[in-house]
Amino acid sequence: MKKFFKGFRYAFEGLAAAAKSERNMKIHLCATVGVTAAGFLFGISATEWMAVLLCCGMVVGAEMLNTAIEKLADMVEPAQNGKIKFVKDVAAGAVLACAIAAAGVGLLVFVPKIIALF
Repeated sequence: MKKFFKGFRYAFEGLAAAAKSERNMKIHLCATVGVTAAGFLFGISATEWMAVLLCCGMVVGAEMLNTAIEKLADMVEPAQNGKIKFVKDVAAGAVLACAIAAAGVGLLVFVPKIIALF
């Protein structure tokens, strides 16, 4: 059981390390806080919460994987390398794809609620 809880500690340390060191992670976490606040403000439904929370987790998780891939790639090959560039670009593209999908969900959830205010 001790190893189980140590695993959680390491995971939270990884999340904190990414949040401290990565600009894009800070942006994603701020967006998560903003979207969560908007969810409470607009009183979104349980289904909408599921979509919003899944998207936030997806983007933050993808950003963390991207960061891990970039750091590992830099350790393996510090010099410029076309194959490493490809790997890093694909990982960054995965984050972008997740962020675009999350933005689409955000628009579908929040735009009707904003329009209803007027």
